[in-house]
Amino acid sequence: MMGQLPPEQNTLFYNFCLERHIPSNHLLRQLDQFLDFGAIRKHLRPFYSDIGRPSIDPELMIRMLLVGYCYGIRSERRLCEEVNFNLAYRWFCGIGLEEEVPNHSTFSKNRLGRYRESKLFRFVFDGVVQRCMNEGLVKGEGFAIDASFVKADVSRQRAVDNDASSGWEPSTVESRAVREYVEALDEQPDLRRRQKSVSLTDPMAQWTAAKGPAIFSYSTNYIIDVENSIIMDVEASPSTNALEVKTTQTMIDRIELTHGIKPKRLLGDTAYGAAENLGYLVNEKDIEPHVPVMDKTKRKDGTFSSGDFLWDEKNDEYRCPADKTLKRNWRNFKVPRLGVTKEKTIIYRAVQADCELCPLKQQCCPNTANRNIKRSVYESARDVARAINQSPEYDSFFHARKKVEMVFAHMKRNLNMERLRLRGLKSANDEFVLTATAQNLRKLAKLCARAPPTNGFLAPKN
Repeated sequence: MMGQLPPEQNTLFYNFCLERHIPSNHLLRQLDQFLDFGAIRKHLRPFYSDIGRPSIDPELMIRMLLVGYCYGIRSERRLCEEVNFNLAYRWFCGIGLEEEVPNHSTFSKNRLGRYRESKLFRFVFDGVVQRCMNEGLVKGEGFAIDASFVKADVSRQRAVDNDASSGWEPSTVESRAVREYVEALDEQPDLRRRQKSVSLTDPMAQWTAAKGPAIFSYSTNYIIDVENSIIMDVEASPSTNALEVKTTQTMIDRIELTHGIKPKRLLGDTAYGAAENLGYLVNEKDIEPHVPVMDKTKRKDGTFSSGDFLWDEKNDEYRCPADKTLKRNWRNFKVPRLGVTKEKTIIYRAVQADCELCPLKQQCCPNTANRNIKRSVYESARDVARAINQSPEYDSFFHARKKVEMVFAHMKRNLNMERLRLRGLKSANDEFVLTATAQNLRKLAKLCARAPPTNGFLAPKN
């Protein structure tokens, strides 16, 4: 017999409990075990007034944002709709069936206000990282670092060539992203750089063709612990090698300051083999750089490279293949000169008379009167990295670096982080920090979640 729905409502009153309809193995139920909102409230207390109308609970706002980033719901308008319809989302956010979901505009108001002033998203991320450490997921011996491009929320049609933008000045009605760009240039001179094209919508976004067709993008920089791929720190930067590498120092210092941990070794690709970066790792932090050395001294025309010259540390000089000397200074000065160039190198020169009579001149300096060698002030750190590159364990450690690529793949494919929604470097950083927080929480749920006591009140596992 074919069944049929009753024509009218059968029950006037319902006894409905959200708790009973959320499976015990649901992701949000597992995530809920690792969140400490008592610390978050204490952190936010100075940024709220003691009088006036009560605000929307910050716990509700953070929970809704975590739902959005864990499930790849990028639009806050759509997030509010999903939380309104989905029972599991309502349960996680603590919203009853008859309670209203906050308006989407509340997120932008709080994000640009007290949440940014209090660095709330960074505080939540650091708390999750600390929980990962408490659960034993962080070993602390090896960290891997890399950066990945994420498209900026700009249009190519709203961009001008660099020459055309030289006389541009922001007006008083410019967007928030433009105002933040002008302020950032005054505060951080390192952000000043030449671009082939500049976006008038978000000038801080970098025009780059490094990964295919040219786009405006930002880079999300990750440092992960290779034991369980826990993201230890994250930082946004314009998509240039120089700025990406500079974030290395920022993130390592912040990890040590916040969590009191410093890796024994750092794994990275050739971009992190810059001389200054290696000098920081070896000389300042005593970290083994398992990184290919960025070396542009090798010649391809068959003449001698700087590696063919012997370095004499004691006498501060080079010896050429013909056993002649190259020094930084051939005469004494009343005021000693270091001879360090703007590129942080020291130039060692041979005597012109030695080179003119040398039988190896055509193999050494056929187009110049004498041979010069530029030695980086960080050359000792580069030598340490070269020695590590030749060690037997280098290959096994270096392959572990690929784990950070898997984290980026998860970020883009599973969490839908292929294009930013917000504009400006600060907003990009907020998005990247929340994404990394969601990834760490999902890792915690996968490896450490414990089944809650049922007592007959939970829905069965899916």
